[in-house]
Amino acid sequence: MDLGLTDRVYVLTGASRGLGFATARCLVDDGAKVVLSARDADAVAAAARDLGGPEHAVGLTADLVDPEAPERLVAAARHHFGRLDGALVSVGGPPAGTAASVDDARWRESFETVFLGTVRVVRTVAGVLAEGDGGAIGLVLSTSARSPVPGLGISNGLRPGLVGMAKDVADEYGPRGVRVVGLLPGRIRTDRSEQLFAAAADPDQARAEAEAGIPLRRIGEPAEFGTVAAFVLSPAAGYLTGITVPVDGGALRSL
Repeated sequence: MDLGLTDRVYVLTGASRGLGFATARCLVDDGAKVVLSARDADAVAAAARDLGGPEHAVGLTADLVDPEAPERLVAAARHHFGRLDGALVSVGGPPAGTAASVDDARWRESFETVFLGTVRVVRTVAGVLAEGDGGAIGLVLSTSARSPVPGLGISNGLRPGLVGMAKDVADEYGPRGVRVVGLLPGRIRTDRSEQLFAAAADPDQARAEAEAGIPLRRIGEPAEFGTVAAFVLSPAAGYLTGITVPVDGGALRSL
């Protein structure tokens, strides 16, 4: 199936590795061009090279705590590729710990990056897309938006709020052709996932228990998430907006 991605341009944050990079790979493989951002200059430059270099991908060092970062990303897309068709917003996972045990400093830091940083990118990109022919914005969230994950109190607190924000933006900008979709990855084989397993008292048992709770009985691969995200961002998904899409092997039990 042709997703209609040829020569379309997307900004992806937190995309030097993990789910953001996996999505960038799927987009580029289908003909799109991407602007990647991450806080590590060397890592984001290497990721852009891996995707084929300046003709296909450029890397930009950016921290979403910086209020000017979204405008810089949009400007980079227009400068290098002449247009913008959407964005994938990923900010990684906040620190582990129960909601009651995490101190104020970590709550504030996570709010600035995970929540407010995401809102700034969505707000900026939606405004730009609304001025043109529309487009799509995907938010990399977590299944914690629907069902709390033990030991991840900050994520359990912030992710549901981002789902509500995404729905609000989808309602406001839908009449101008802008789609907003939340993506809810479950257990995917990323560095973050491996760190959480490694922190368990018995990593092997933790992994086995996680797999047992997934109907497909396995941890997902980043490319499996990237394929779904690329579809959601593409014109082929033109009638999807204001929803959350679990990519979790069936682990969520809600209807």
